[in-house]
Amino acid sequence: QVELVESGGGLVQAGGSLRLSCAASGRTISRYAMGWFRQAPGKEREFVADISTSGSTSRYLDSVKDRFAISRDNAKNTVYLQMSSLEPEDTAVYYCAAGTGVVVVSITSVDSWGQGTQVTVSP
Repeated sequence: QVELVESGGGLVQAGGSLRLSCAASGRTISRYAMGWFRQAPGKEREFVADISTSGSTSRYLDSVKDRFAISRDNAKNTVYLQMSSLEPEDTAVYYCAAGTGVVVVSITSVDSWGQGTQVTVSP
């Protein structure tokens, strides 16, 4: 399994930006589609974005599509989530995930999860 560690979370005002990073170790992420998920208090964990092994294909949750951008640097074994125009509804713990496939990551096909990083957006 690949080990994943997220960073970059924090407290930000609505309209602000944050950049999350997911550093991998143990294995190269180049063989994994990578994704970001989030879980708000009292809610199910939900898909946010994913990116294929080459970075040529990405998908987004509709509500973040024009505000978030996922990217990856296979040479640095790191995945990023650039979040802009943040809203209070984006408040959640954000998790990085390595998928079992090479194109998409679904919550039922995750090889490894990170420990999560808290993002809090104040009104």
